[in-house]
Amino acid sequence: MSARLVDGPGRTPEAARPWRVRAIRSGGLMGVVGPGIAASYTLATWHDPHRPAMLAVAGGLLAATVANWWRAPAIARSRARIPLQVAAALVNVLGSALLGLLDGGVASPLGPLVLFSLIFFAVLMPPRMFVGIYTVTIAAYWSVALLGDPTPAGYPCVYTLAFTGLAYLCVRHTRTLASLRRRLSEASRVDPLTRCLNRRGFDERLGQELARAVRKGAPVTLVVADLDRFKDVNDTYGHRVGDDVLTWAAQTMLRQLRAYDAVGRLGGDEFAMVLSGTGPGEAEVTVERLRAALDPVAPASVGYASYPADAATAHELMQRADERVYRDKTGREAGRAAGRTGRVPSADAIAAARRQLDRVETAKVSRQERRRRSIAGMGGIAVSNFTIGLVYAAVFATAAPHRLAMGVLCAIGCASGLLVVGGADWLSRSPAGRWLMATFAVGLIPVGAAVAVLDGGTGSPTILGTLVPMPLVALSTPLRVAVPVVAGLSAFYLVVAAVVGSPGGWYVALHLAGIISISAICAAQGRTAARQRLLLTRLSRVDVLTDCLNRRGFEDRFTAELARTQRTGGTLSLLIFDLDGFKKLNDAHGHAAGDDLLRWVATTLRDNIQPHDVVARLGGDEFVVLLGSAPEADARRVADRLVARLAARASASVGVATLPEHGLTFDALYAHADGDLYGQKATRQTARRVSRSGASTNLRTGTSAP
Repeated sequence: MSARLVDGPGRTPEAARPWRVRAIRSGGLMGVVGPGIAASYTLATWHDPHRPAMLAVAGGLLAATVANWWRAPAIARSRARIPLQVAAALVNVLGSALLGLLDGGVASPLGPLVLFSLIFFAVLMPPRMFVGIYTVTIAAYWSVALLGDPTPAGYPCVYTLAFTGLAYLCVRHTRTLASLRRRLSEASRVDPLTRCLNRRGFDERLGQELARAVRKGAPVTLVVADLDRFKDVNDTYGHRVGDDVLTWAAQTMLRQLRAYDAVGRLGGDEFAMVLSGTGPGEAEVTVERLRAALDPVAPASVGYASYPADAATAHELMQRADERVYRDKTGREAGRAAGRTGRVPSADAIAAARRQLDRVETAKVSRQERRRRSIAGMGGIAVSNFTIGLVYAAVFATAAPHRLAMGVLCAIGCASGLLVVGGADWLSRSPAGRWLMATFAVGLIPVGAAVAVLDGGTGSPTILGTLVPMPLVALSTPLRVAVPVVAGLSAFYLVVAAVVGSPGGWYVALHLAGIISISAICAAQGRTAARQRLLLTRLSRVDVLTDCLNRRGFEDRFTAELARTQRTGGTLSLLIFDLDGFKKLNDAHGHAAGDDLLRWVATTLRDNIQPHDVVARLGGDEFVVLLGSAPEADARRVADRLVARLAARASASVGVATLPEHGLTFDALYAHADGDLYGQKATRQTARRVSRSGASTNLRTGTSAP
């Protein structure tokens, strides 16, 4: 056990600085896009007015970005990190606005540059910080609109509304992704059975508390509790009751501690606690209180070690606490031998404890939920764009010859978006959902382009209906979807510019280059979020010790396999393995030896089943194997073969249940397999007692066993 703990500080502020540095530098590199485009455009149009001043502004923005990148380590360490980043954002906004003003106003090629930076901030900034930056950005844009050259009717209004809608959807999507990551991160650190920290989460928490104690010169105590005779509880009442006893023990420990202390399940029936600001004297009192609280249902041997009195590192703390646990266990076993302690808790005590359980579901994040939010986001951008088009047609395009047709097309687009938002849940579950969404996206491209064509081409603000969806598509969809959609929208924009008309080549080029650059930034952010999500999803479903599925991962996989079996009319078999004498191994040789055996068992089971079958560790020394398309007779043969393979290092009992003969749900199959396992154990124990009795009789009579 102790070998799994790290001496490092965990995710302390010091350890987080490299992440901050990378984030600052990533934001700096992305911030090069706008000034880089502006500098290139300025040099290419050098003979136009104000070019030296524009080049100076663009150069200043680039220099500020380079300085931000170069000084990223110092900024990450600084207490003024947040104000410095806000100041950098404000410099970017004001510089972009000045470039637009020097170029002629918001209708110039560089006019929307400040709004492009708005989307950049919407993707990268926390929502609360973004609100202030949004206000400054919109104020800067309207200052350019009022001070620059005159614009077509409604031009700044439509641009403001369109980019505000896009920024809102980007912020909402980014916030949703952050929420999903937080929930997945929680799931990856929480034991799915007891809802206290798992081994990974506890290791990190211990590292954090130890680093804080070192930094502040305060004490911290590690407490380890090992439940006595828990194997007998499982053997007497079954694994389901044993699971409830573990959950009761975890909740009892939490109730005995302070709100800011932590409880973790390190494996099987072993728990650990970290007590902040607690020295040896207070720890002794806490340990006695824990023993008394646990004794009626889950009596435990408890040990503790304090920093700095007993040890200086996490590894040393764990070793010292383990020594005290085994010393306590030895004393309790002596009491049990004398008949003073050690009885298995009564059925009444366990029943009362089970009624007290506070059953809390682990936070889950499903693929369907992520898909539903992505679909709703796509519908939302359509509603936003076409609603703005309706407002433009009704308020500003009063003299347009095709005003009615524009309004009808915008109404169709808006209604389509509302249908997608309303049907997002159904679309996320439907097998045809992807095709329907593809049809929706492809169908609305010409509708948006048609509105712009009717209003005069790319000089019309309604052309934003073609450009604005690109960043959100790039942020919320896989590259295999985003690239064709962005390419298609870009092609439509260029076709409209070439066939219908545009204010000029640079206007078209810079608008398209700006929106594609922002889309690329959104795509990079989306891919980073997806990688984090995949990693956290795996961590939340995999047992950290054995690298096979944990309880949460197995339940999800069983649900999927059950649905597949029901569709195809096949069968499933569930095997439950329980190692005989594992508790004695831990007590005699230490938890490191037990951990090594558990890893070997997991590897042996995986190596001796088919690739499509599943191995999971539900807790302690309990493993399950799910066999696809295996009737009961075949499952029995596989079970016997696996027990024979495990016999090289461990004696194991196995229970078998098959769908549909023994049930149609996981609970039903588990109950049958559990009963089968303990029936097998009882038979073997009876055989051993008979064997020992026969040997004893032969010794008394002086005869040999047959």
